[in-house]
Amino acid sequence: MIKKAVSGLAVLLIAAATVVAAEVNLEGVKCVVAPKAANASKAVDYKGGKVYMCCGGCVGKFTANTAKFAEKANHQLVATKQFAQKACPFSGGDLNESTAVELAGTKVAFCCNNCKGKFTSASDDAAKMKLVFNDKAFKKAFAKK
Repeated sequence: MIKKAVSGLAVLLIAAATVVAAEVNLEGVKCVVAPKAANASKAVDYKGGKVYMCCGGCVGKFTANTAKFAEKANHQLVATKQFAQKACPFSGGDLNESTAVELAGTKVAFCCNNCKGKFTSASDDAAKMKLVFNDKAFKKAFAKK
């Protein structure tokens, strides 16, 4: 009887985890390898979350060289609300909400206007993505929810 109860509980926990994992909203989310819509069935485990690709070919390219796609993958973790910003990506200091800006559909804040100035002086969105979502800045500023 106890074995059946434990087995039933395990099945419920797995089902609940599957439902929670399926709740990631991919509307507007692009594959980190190709500029196509992300597909929930083409997910890869990454930094304790899931990164979504458009197809199996992109899954292979990503897993072969995650460093090449790190900025986009880190951004996608935030865009899909699996990770949240906890500190300034440059200093690691407390966030000042008055410094918040939007980058590729995600809100990013800094500790001060000097850090915000470093961000805004970057030449384009690609340069800004590298500043905020490179692995060092990501580790300093973002945490899994």
